Amino acid sequence: MIEKNKQKITTAGTCAGCPIGLVARTVLNATDNPIAVTNATGCMEVTTTIYPNTSWRVPYIHSVFGNAGATISGMETAYKALFKKGKIKEKKPVKFVAFGGDGGTYDIGLQALSGALERQHDFLYVCYDNGAYMNTGNQRSGATPFGASTETTPAGKESFGKDVERKDLMSIVAAHHIGYVATANIGFLDDFETKVKKAFATKGPSFILVFSPCPNQWKHAAHKTIEIAKLGTDTNFWPLYEIINGGYKINYEPKNKAKIEEFLMTQSRFKHIFKSKGKNERIKDIQNKVDEEWERVKDLEETGVKV
Repeated sequence: MIEKNKQKITTAGTCAGCPIGLVARTVLNATDNPIAVTNATGCMEVTTTIYPNTSWRVPYIHSVFGNAGATISGMETAYKALFKKGKIKEKKPVKFVAFGGDGGTYDIGLQALSGALERQHDFLYVCYDNGAYMNTGNQRSGATPFGASTETTPAGKESFGKDVERKDLMSIVAAHHIGYVATANIGFLDDFETKVKKAFATKGPSFILVFSPCPNQWKHAAHKTIEIAKLGTDTNFWPLYEIINGGYKINYEPKNKAKIEEFLMTQSRFKHIFKSKGKNERIKDIQNKVDEEWERVKDLEETGVKV
């Protein structure tokens, strides 16, 4: 069905420093089983399927922005039906993977994803989260963090930037009572690969949310992508944890936790905060929100409360 060698994708049109290739390769190389992919419209799709070429070396369907969950449901169901009829005789079961950006996952594609999770289709959904609609020019999404300046929440005299918190997608997905949910980070690839393998070994739907800095729209140097990604976790802005059958497990705790301003100051989307009159209070507020979320996850792990 597919070639069995590694490197099942080669990225072609991505911006310098973009981590999308790392996301795709880590997922596709984490199993020797045949893989079939659907990919929602977004940066990954538009840069890897530039007509008449394709970077993909696996069966691949381009989904529109909002229906990756529905597409992967149809693919998985059709496979089961054809396998039952004896028309497919793979020695190893096919792994079904859906890729989507945060715009196509947190927002436009949430309904289709929720339906696929509730129906308990057997697939892995991977969201690469760069905090905005990047392929259309950096409009705010449900993943855009508090304080970030975007094209639709610009920082200026009349606006501070995004003035509400990002959507808690991990809790929303976990509320569907699926077996495996996890955060990951392209700066911690061993952890990411381990989680993909766990997801593939989980019966039913699984979900991984991957932190993926965008040098083009965050306005940071291309060679700083991995460094900034790691800093996101070392400040607890992007904690690494799993939700296994409803139970929380933290995978990484910074030995020397960095302050949130060290992360914010690496990106132009937050530069207005450091120029504002009340910058100390704003940074303190963001730090408090990061600390509160970390303590929430830690409490859930320690108490063993399941979602």
